[in-house]
Amino acid sequence: MLAQLLQGCLDLIATPCCPLCQNPLEPGAPGPGPCGSCLHRLDLPPLGIHGDQPLPWWSLGLYEGQLRRLLLHQRQNPSPVVIASLGERLAEPWAASPLRPLVVAIPSWKRQGNPLPDLISRSLGFEQVTPLERTRPTLGQHHLGKGLRALNQEGAFRCRPGAARPGPLLRRRPLLIVDDILTTGATACAAATALGAAGYRVEGLLCLARTPAKGRDLRSARR
Repeated sequence: MLAQLLQGCLDLIATPCCPLCQNPLEPGAPGPGPCGSCLHRLDLPPLGIHGDQPLPWWSLGLYEGQLRRLLLHQRQNPSPVVIASLGERLAEPWAASPLRPLVVAIPSWKRQGNPLPDLISRSLGFEQVTPLERTRPTLGQHHLGKGLRALNQEGAFRCRPGAARPGPLLRRRPLLIVDDILTTGATACAAATALGAAGYRVEGLLCLARTPAKGRDLRSARR
């Protein structure tokens, strides 16, 4: 009986599990997840989705349904293990890039701000840099339209004095801004403007989810 109990404990330790549902991963499945069932439940296409407006962006899927519920929960109760499994998937399109990208998380102006951009950035496996800082507080954007969001974020970022002139090696490398959700792109564009003015080679945005545009099915952007 004791031997069986010990073997059961060893099996639990040795068997990789999906970080989202905790069910064992199928043999040969690329770790650490999510499992096939969770990918289907979250409606995540194999190669994610991407687009080029208002700046180039890459995302796991659309901000709706189960993925939306998962990310709302993660904002309040972040799990590094869950975010790491999503971040590894998000990094795949850039994993084979000859020049490994730099990543910079969107900083919050609140002391207890959104924890996800930094968690995502650290989970990607690329070199993380932190040149950005906020110049001022901004309004919550949930109820703002596209134009007001742009005004709200205009001039809201700058590069710290010590990071304003990157050396030639950093200037050559692509830089990706990291956020959890892309809606109108006002925040990412303001950050890209500040980074570009400081000499960084901004290539676009990585995010976990893209909010569907009103009246437009972004599933056509899937690859």
